[in-house]
Amino acid sequence: MDIFEKAKMVEFPRNVVAGHDVLGEVRTVCSGLHSDRVGTIIAGRNTMEAAGNAVRDHMDGYDIDVCLVGDATTDNVLKAEDQVREFGSRFIIAVGGGSKIDTAKIVSKELDLPFISVPTSAAHDGITSNRASLKSNMGSKSVTSASPMGVVADTGVIAKAPYRLLASGCADVLSNLTALRDWDFARRLRNVPFSRSAYALSRMAAESILDDCGLIKPNLEESVWHAIKPIIISGFSMCLAGSSRPTSGAEHMISHMIDLRCPGRALHGEQCGVASILTMYLHGGDWQQIRDTLEIIGAPTTAAQLGLSDEELIDAMVHAHEIRTDRFTILGDKGISEQVAETVARSTGVI
Repeated sequence: MDIFEKAKMVEFPRNVVAGHDVLGEVRTVCSGLHSDRVGTIIAGRNTMEAAGNAVRDHMDGYDIDVCLVGDATTDNVLKAEDQVREFGSRFIIAVGGGSKIDTAKIVSKELDLPFISVPTSAAHDGITSNRASLKSNMGSKSVTSASPMGVVADTGVIAKAPYRLLASGCADVLSNLTALRDWDFARRLRNVPFSRSAYALSRMAAESILDDCGLIKPNLEESVWHAIKPIIISGFSMCLAGSSRPTSGAEHMISHMIDLRCPGRALHGEQCGVASILTMYLHGGDWQQIRDTLEIIGAPTTAAQLGLSDEELIDAMVHAHEIRTDRFTILGDKGISEQVAETVARSTGVI
């Protein structure tokens, strides 16, 4: 008889506080870490104004340093590591959107320090995940990072960010629908590791966006409330899976190729949303439902709305499989032809 030796460790946030005017809870969440009272806020200049200064004001009795960084690049990560180490910080508070939180995640993992995520926008589902996007001249690379030990998501703060960011976050979660199809596809054909629990969480998050899309509108804090919960849950699914599989498939490969070939044209979630229309068509699923939901939310549904020409989108589709040769998706090992890519894009109205 074979001896059963399977084991797994899952790291989740200890405390998640979300809702109106909850920034003041950051001190309570920090005290729950049982760390020393010396910490560093990692933020940008704009995010310090949006929430960082208020967070620091709430940290009565703590010695708090501020590390201002730009994009999540290797240089900025190393700069932040040096400053956190020199100050003697025992925990990190990440205040910002994707890049600031990604930087803090990587620093947290490298220095083995707990960190708390305080999002000022919700442009993607990285608020609670253990994955970070590291930028370079070669595009963005997804890397393993630390999971936040706490999350304080103030809907009032997030509502003040441009609505486009929230719509992008919703599109990113909606794209779970095709990522999950790719994951199940790879499970059946390649016997890749699979977690039914992570699958269920990711699907629940995407279906919440489907169900509540009519309630997600500009200039409404309540819209952030409806969106932030599935965005947080989507991040949980990655923690549970121990990888980005529940939320990242062929649609993310297309998005990363767009970043590589046409950087700065659109937001990550926007690109994933449009790409999920295409990959759902390849899967033979209800791509119209994804398109219609994106339209209701106010997210892009065409290449032109992403700032891409027809040729640029087709090129990204053809070469997307090169992004991750270790991840089997509906694109297959060798990708799809230019003719197939154009047919799919035209059939869905993306071009």
